[in-house]
Amino acid sequence: MNDPTALLPTGVLPSDADHVLILQNPTAGRQNQQRRVQELQQKLRQLGLETTCFSDIHALTSKAKQAHHDGTLRAVVAAGGDGTVGLVVNHLPVGMPIAVLPLGTENLLARMFGIQSENAAQVIHQGSFVRLDAGEANGRLFLLMFSCGLDADIVDRLHKRRQGHISHWSYLRPILASIRSYRYPEVRVYFEHGGDSEPTTQEVAARWVFVNNLPIYALKIPIVPQAIGTDGVLDLCTLRRGSLPAALWYLAGILMRRHQRWKDCTTANVTSVRLESDHPVAFQLDGDPGGQLPVHIQVHPQRVTLLIPATAT
Repeated sequence: MNDPTALLPTGVLPSDADHVLILQNPTAGRQNQQRRVQELQQKLRQLGLETTCFSDIHALTSKAKQAHHDGTLRAVVAAGGDGTVGLVVNHLPVGMPIAVLPLGTENLLARMFGIQSENAAQVIHQGSFVRLDAGEANGRLFLLMFSCGLDADIVDRLHKRRQGHISHWSYLRPILASIRSYRYPEVRVYFEHGGDSEPTTQEVAARWVFVNNLPIYALKIPIVPQAIGTDGVLDLCTLRRGSLPAALWYLAGILMRRHQRWKDCTTANVTSVRLESDHPVAFQLDGDPGGQLPVHIQVHPQRVTLLIPATAT
């Protein structure tokens, strides 16, 4: 990261906000995690906080708005994976504090900030928060990343056949199917640079496109390691060639952190991106299917108030 202090807490919630609302995703992770939700509730009650658990996002949203208006809302907890966090972010108004109880398969956001099921109650109790930027793709917010290419095709295949809980092994069949059949269609990428200068629009053709808000990706693959979630811009990375040998070459370069030096890799800080293709191309947001191109992406600075450990970096 360019600035190691950029994601440190920037504020603390008032001590009299004592009501915690929990949204539990019953299909998150590899097995039912009801016990861990109950353990969180017990710890929070021992710390003097009230808790209410929901399985319906609309009921939770209604209660959260009322509690926030009354000044009693401590946090809305997304108990699940990154998809559950995304569901909460997309339904809550700006300014409502969000916490995470990581129960999903990857839990990239929680990993980014050192949030675990063991310390989630303490994170909520201490109330330290950071105001994160968010990306928006065709009206849907994301905190981590957007991508289209082979990886998004795998995500799309997985979720079309998903039934209940998944693990990392659940990706094996979709990966093999995508490797056999994906054709790497060309994508036209139009983007506006971020920064203080006058906006300028550029165009590039690519077979892989990543737009990151945070510097984390599945399996810790460092595609955009310089991304900072509080700088008011998104980080674009595109790769030009499309084939399985190219995919393996790119993966090796990414793991060695050399890909951004290559001529067929384009990187930029951006405030908006538009992607088009003459062929069907799926995209994913934070590990969940997002739809198909075309797509328009923009940044929302300081859109999300996220509770994080006081020592997070």
